[in-house]
Amino acid sequence: MSMSRTSRTKERLVVIGGDAAGMSAASQARRLKGPYALEIVAFERGHFTSYSACGIPYWVGGDVAEREQLIARTPEEHRARDIDLRIRTEVTEIDVEGARVRSRDLASGAESWTPYDKLVIATGARPIRPQLPGVDAPGVHGVQTLDDGQALLDTLAATQGRRAVVVGAGYIGVEMAEALIKRGYEVTVVNRSKEPMATLDPDMGALVHKAMEGLGITMVNDAEVTELPTGDDGRVRAVATEDAEYPADVVVLGIGVRPETTLAKAAGLPLGEHHGLLTDLAMRVRGHENIWAGGDCVEVLDLVSGSERHIPLGTHANKHGQVIGANVGGGYATFPGVVGTAVSKVCDLEIARTGLREKDARRVGLQFEAVTVESTSRAGYYPGAEPMTVKMLAERRTGRLLGVQIVGGEGAGKRVDIAAVALTAGMTVEQMTALDLGYAPPFSPVWDPILVAARKAVAAVRAHGV
Repeated sequence: MSMSRTSRTKERLVVIGGDAAGMSAASQARRLKGPYALEIVAFERGHFTSYSACGIPYWVGGDVAEREQLIARTPEEHRARDIDLRIRTEVTEIDVEGARVRSRDLASGAESWTPYDKLVIATGARPIRPQLPGVDAPGVHGVQTLDDGQALLDTLAATQGRRAVVVGAGYIGVEMAEALIKRGYEVTVVNRSKEPMATLDPDMGALVHKAMEGLGITMVNDAEVTELPTGDDGRVRAVATEDAEYPADVVVLGIGVRPETTLAKAAGLPLGEHHGLLTDLAMRVRGHENIWAGGDCVEVLDLVSGSERHIPLGTHANKHGQVIGANVGGGYATFPGVVGTAVSKVCDLEIARTGLREKDARRVGLQFEAVTVESTSRAGYYPGAEPMTVKMLAERRTGRLLGVQIVGGEGAGKRVDIAAVALTAGMTVEQMTALDLGYAPPFSPVWDPILVAARKAVAAVRAHGV
């Protein structure tokens, strides 16, 4: 049994989860508090800490050569900063009343209790793994951690066949389809939605669909997986839907993730509509003075809709960790919310979005105008100009910007940042038309595509009485 709270001379911070949010919080608290006033114990059930899960598809696809390139800070580097980091150790219970956590060493099975004065929950998210026949068969892989990525690469190296099926066409599904194409696989993507990238409206998703098929990827939309048939050896051999069966030597699940809040729920901590932990602006768990939470296990405020959302992104997780570490370390910081910005790509096609889709706006009762424009990433006459499509949503009557989606060639994706800033500032589309953006033929047309969309949105809003 670890020392009781009363017998310790230093305050103890316990962190559950050794990736972006958890270790950012631990590192920031250590910087502010120093080693003499604060003891830090961190638990991580995997082999790795502080790594880029977002980079896993690019490692699998060969763009990133070595696994270690995705690791920002090793366990040894954290320990050198006087953080007692225990890898391959899983926390199995949070005792809120007793202010302690129970952990199990995954190698030995030994269990122990660790008291805390302050607790950070950064348990991340878990891949959605549907309860289907064959889903646990060899050859079926989720891709959430470095351990998952390594297991998939091991399977690819040992597999004779070259047929891969990706289930799901969100960010991970699309990126893994590209990675497998680069590996020389024949790739089929089975998707339950009308078009790939359900984070876009279907009309923009259709552009992604066309581009994926142009890469040789077989897209199967509006299809529900019913079974993952296995062969005589027990390995997966296909993905079955109600209408067809698609042969597979390897299957990758890219259906999405859910907040990993099993421990938090069992401890009676408050969860939101999406099963993520609910926190205040300081990332403190609501109703609990000495417990904080951040990263993929929490829900955050959507600044555009005013509702809570679950948006699992490394950018948010690192910011959450910085905020938590500042507050635990005696400083002050807040995380006001997000506008839902994300960017991805499938080979040469860049895909970006921020703010609300049409169905998001309808869900919260907003009336809006939606406009779409075709443009280019550079001046049309300049070499390398790539086509791009911009869709923009503006609130009817007020003209407030509600959302932007972009699909196009090189130079298209990061333009979404202009819209993200405008959303955060609460700008109207008319105000956006006057933005002083950088221009030169190698970078944009005279009227940047974002501004062209804003002008068209202004006209649409005015046509309805504003």
